[in-house]
Amino acid sequence: MSDQDFDTPLSGTALDQIFRAARSYNGWHDKAVSQEQIEEIYELFKMGPTSANMQPGRFVWCHSQEAKDRLAAHADEQNKDKVRTAPVCVIIGYDVDFHEQLPWLFPHTDARSWFEGDREKREMAAFRNSALQGAYLMIAARALGLDCGPMSGVDLDAVTRDFFADEPNYRADWICSIGHGDRSTIFERSPRPDFGKFNRIA
Repeated sequence: MSDQDFDTPLSGTALDQIFRAARSYNGWHDKAVSQEQIEEIYELFKMGPTSANMQPGRFVWCHSQEAKDRLAAHADEQNKDKVRTAPVCVIIGYDVDFHEQLPWLFPHTDARSWFEGDREKREMAAFRNSALQGAYLMIAARALGLDCGPMSGVDLDAVTRDFFADEPNYRADWICSIGHGDRSTIFERSPRPDFGKFNRIA
């Protein structure tokens, strides 16, 4: 990786692909997402910043039909097919004990001690920063030419019990289907507020 400064804005086409024309999909074309593509998504989004490089996100990529069917069983009725028919659906979770990894993830100081003995502080930090990582995941997938269908309409406790049974400090937070979206399955874009509606410059 070079030390080059990247101060040139992305092209309008790139911004359309990632943000302006990107949509949340409800259905998918029959086109596979490979393991190589899954790993490429991860190699991109892991570079997104988290507090003290804590990287609390824990991800299960439901790629096989068996795994997708298991996950769909915990989804709300309107979301079951969005999971089953997607090429891949990823569970975005987090590790409440992420701080145990800080000695190698953030070796500049004793960051582990900031969270030791304070579970509430760890839960807040893990929840916030894993949500960031989930957003980076969507941006990475879109940048690589894929579409996303994020969902929170699942029984997260059941997903946690099913997919993180061997990791008692992991929690599922939301899920996101990934593939090549079928535009016939989406609604007209919902309103987006102008800058002045919810922003102010102090």
